[in-house]
This record gives sequence, C-alpha cells and structure tokens, in this order.
Amino acid sequence: MSPEPRELLKNTGLRTTAPRIAVLEWLADHPHATADQVARGVRAKLGSVSTQAVYDVLHAFQRTGLLRRIEPAGHPARYETRIGDNHHHLVCRRCGKTEDVDCVHGAAPCLEPSATAGFAVEEAEVLFWGLCPDCQSAQRSQP
Repeated sequence: MSPEPRELLKNTGLRTTAPRIAVLEWLADHPHATADQVARGVRAKLGSVSTQAVYDVLHAFQRTGLLRRIEPAGHPARYETRIGDNHHHLVCRRCGKTEDVDCVHGAAPCLEPSATAGFAVEEAEVLFWGLCPDCQSAQRSQP
C-alpha cells in the first residue's frame, strides 16, 4: 500500500496544499497523464486552479522524486507516480496511449550498453512503439 498524499508531501519537505494533494490523487488514478489532462482533472475536483499552478506542482514533484516524467517523441510529456522500479512503457504511435511494461531482465538498469564512454549508468529507459488495440481496430475498419 502506497503512502497517502499528505505523508508523501511531508516526507519530501513540500507544503501540503489542496492543488498538490489533488495532483497526487488524480495521477494515482490516471497514470501517464499529460499536464493538460492533470489540470482538467484537478479543476474538476477543486474548481479554479491555474494551469501554471499545475505545472509548478508537476515540476516540484518531478524535482523531489514524487513523480516521473516521460517524453515519448512526437507526443506531449506524460507524468506518473510509479517511480523507482525502472519499468518501461508501451506507446501508441497514433493516439499516444501509454501503458507500463515491467522490466523483465533483472534489476535496474535492465539494459547494459556495450560501451559507457565513461558514464556512470543509472537506469535504462525503454519505449516500445506500436498501435494500441483501439487504434488497431480503427485502422482495420477504415476502407
């Protein structure tokens, strides 16, 4: 069972505010959401919250390690609260739907480069690209 939003905020030294709690709660139920989706979800819960306030919360959470930002090429950045386990993602080329894929090859990093050029490798980030089931169905039904 994961810690409650208030406890997470306390543990990272961030003030407990309604927008911060709302963002954590919304992302827990809607992983891989874009900033605009988070803003709409938080507004539905709290009423008036500026887009800038949501971006500020997302940035603070990313900086303190409360969330992870993934940036699939050609799609808006997405945010998730699943952190620290080096999982990967499936991304639909058409609609951008994103799903988690557990790392099946051991502890982080899952992949080891053939050469590191002196880098201290900390993690591997893998994106698998394809078409989600809905986009596959839409493609098959097109004339």
